[in-house]
Amino acid sequence: MVVAIRPLNDSDIDAVIRLWETSGLTREWNDPRADIARARAVWPDLLLVAVDGDAVVGSVMAGYDGHRGWLYYLATEPSSRGQGVGSALVAEAERRLGELGCPKVQLMVRRENAQVLSFYDALTYAPSDVEVYGKRLNAVP
Repeated sequence: MVVAIRPLNDSDIDAVIRLWETSGLTREWNDPRADIARARAVWPDLLLVAVDGDAVVGSVMAGYDGHRGWLYYLATEPSSRGQGVGSALVAEAERRLGELGCPKVQLMVRRENAQVLSFYDALTYAPSDVEVYGKRLNAVP
């Protein structure tokens, strides 16, 4: 499958949120519209979509804090999986992060999403010997 990869446009937002929901990436305590707005406010060229014609078939949100890059919300439309869309999105996110001088890219995978680990293994990502801690700064519904 040949897709175009580009930064997300306003007209893509509803399709991207549907894709994230279909892929099980949303959580009730995270407003996906707010996540998109915050990401675009900082690194608008790092929230990418893969499009086949007018249809959004994939997305990835990348970020860079000056020390390392992160990948979030990597999703591919179920009918497009296994056709290189996810790999192309990761490659483009890595390329853009590299152009910013980013030396390392990391990502987090939820424990219940273990089936995606072989995808990242094939892209030469490896588990890190760290624990991830978090703290919410906003109220959870």
